[in-house]
Amino acid sequence: MTKNGKQNRKKEPNWRLYRIAGVVFAAVFVLCIGLIAGNHIREKHAQEKLEELAAESVLPKATENKETETQEETDGDLLSELGIEIPEKNLDWEMLKEENKDIYAWIYIPGTQVDYPVLQHETENDYYLNRNLDGSSGYPGCIYTQLLNRKDFTDPNTILYGHNMKNGTMFGSLHEYEDNTFFEEHPYVYIYTPDETLVYEIFAAAALSNEHLLYKYDFTEEYGFERFVEDIREVRDMNSHVREEVSIDDGDCLLTLSTCIKNQPNNRWIVSAVLLNSPTGE
Repeated sequence: MTKNGKQNRKKEPNWRLYRIAGVVFAAVFVLCIGLIAGNHIREKHAQEKLEELAAESVLPKATENKETETQEETDGDLLSELGIEIPEKNLDWEMLKEENKDIYAWIYIPGTQVDYPVLQHETENDYYLNRNLDGSSGYPGCIYTQLLNRKDFTDPNTILYGHNMKNGTMFGSLHEYEDNTFFEEHPYVYIYTPDETLVYEIFAAAALSNEHLLYKYDFTEEYGFERFVEDIREVRDMNSHVREEVSIDDGDCLLTLSTCIKNQPNNRWIVSAVLLNSPTGE
């Protein structure tokens, strides 16, 4: 009987260990929930800050300077034949610089949620991939260019990067261009700088490999420029679209917007456009 009693005691579960494991599991679960909630709050705050900046950085019409007005009149002459009207966005560049000294332009695409400052860090290529306007880490980050591109938009191809956010913010709404009707009805991208407004016409939206475009193609050479245009125009799938009637010549300036594709880590969604008016450069 004593022997059986010992055997029974050995078979009894160690409830003390189970309780400890349960407490540890609960603590880890609560910690994870707290981290997720904290990240969500920070992400929401960063996005709200961008939206506030878009609203607060626009000056009243009466404060426009003569240089801006002259430039808009010139653009009107250049673009009037195409029936393109530049959306008014008189930005307070002093205020934007006070917010973040790395802001040097603004991108706006009618019909999408893309209405953001464009930044470039002075030493790190991808600093703003996971950094917000205030320098805090995490999503949504910022719309930015790398040091490989000049900030005057005179490069053969200026690449802008932004996250594919689930709620459609940042460059998430670029995936709207997977729909052919949307692609046809929203053809223009506007870049605002302190000196001018640049108007680009979208000629392609396509899924490309995640290779670095500025390393894969030598845009300083005619063959590299032409190869990029041919490659993006030759993509054939249900979601990619090309506007064949848009002419692109060597010497033109391109603007390419790059973001991720859900569940496709080896590909990037690209929206590429050609400049219609001429940048003055720095």
